[in-house]
Amino acid sequence: MPKVCLNDLQGAMEWASDDMSESEAYVCRQTGKIYWVSGEPGLLDFEEEIPGDIDDIEKYVPVPDKRDLDLGTRLVFDFAERRLDDQYEAVRSMFRRRGGYGRFREMLEQQGCLDAWYAFSEERTLCALEEWCKSEGFAVKP
Repeated sequence: MPKVCLNDLQGAMEWASDDMSESEAYVCRQTGKIYWVSGEPGLLDFEEEIPGDIDDIEKYVPVPDKRDLDLGTRLVFDFAERRLDDQYEAVRSMFRRRGGYGRFREMLEQQGCLDAWYAFSEERTLCALEEWCKSEGFAVKP
């Protein structure tokens, strides 16, 4: 079973989740190696030969983005339900219009919960990535 470094996979997921560029990442099913693909030349600090058959799903699996792993607003709402129970509805209403994440972050800063949010988000992200690895047949290495 090929092994994937969880920290590298997390970085690749962040890369693939960037809506501002056409960034993608793939994991080789045979080796566990992660390939970073940029839609913009020169965006990567390193230039790596990308296999010509990177789109072959038998050989390479696309790294999921945050939405694929349900790590968007659902994560925010889970945190609010656990840590901000009395303000859960206020948090939900923040996301009914643009700028919800900014308002949420501001609220967390005001209440001194920002570090708790980051820890919660990190833990849930790593758990989701571990589950994804299992479902794709990869072992996780630290």
